[in-house]
Amino acid sequence: MLFTPSKPKLLIFDVNGTLLNMESIKEAINHAYKHPGTFTQWFSWLLQYSLVDTVTKSYHPFSDIAKASLQMTAVSLQVDADETFMEDILKSMQQLPPYPEVVEGLEMLKKAGYKMATLTNSAPAAQEKQLQFSRLKDFFEDTYSVDKVKLYKPHPETYEYVLNKMDLKPKEAMLIAAHGWDIAGAVGAGLQAAFIARKEQALYSLAEKPRFICANLLTLAQELVKL
Repeated sequence: MLFTPSKPKLLIFDVNGTLLNMESIKEAINHAYKHPGTFTQWFSWLLQYSLVDTVTKSYHPFSDIAKASLQMTAVSLQVDADETFMEDILKSMQQLPPYPEVVEGLEMLKKAGYKMATLTNSAPAAQEKQLQFSRLKDFFEDTYSVDKVKLYKPHPETYEYVLNKMDLKPKEAMLIAAHGWDIAGAVGAGLQAAFIARKEQALYSLAEKPRFICANLLTLAQELVKL
């Protein structure tokens, strides 16, 4: 008999690139560094060196790693690392708009009775500003940051931290993210998962597939309401 996953008791949302649109940051970085692939390189290094911190047990705030990664990107492209520009980018990270369908999708899920929370690599204060600016905070019962465990996603303890706080077993929760590495981490930690296939994002083919793969949050909400 095939195992049928249960309806999740908690939906855990990634924030940057899943709920909030980083396109303005991408355009600003690519323009400033005069290369169409600059944002991709910067964001990849941001994630890579957050994992270096995790592996080496030398935790730094996500914003510090973001700035260091911008400096590294400038060096690699042989352009000036303008201090004012880097500070403006970090501020802009706290003023991102939600994707067009996000509010409708969250409203649908809340109306259906789902409990929802966030889990982000960003520091608590930064996440608070993001959710206030985007007017999404009221949708979530709780907001969580890896800052509490001093380990970055996709380390298993980041997901376990939320589960312990909510007194849930892994299969009772579902991570929703637009990043293959986040999905792989959550599935590896025993959670259900749903991948939002945002532009230029892809699943990690060597990891177990998530329960849902949807084009956007509204499509996923429609599927979850059916459960």
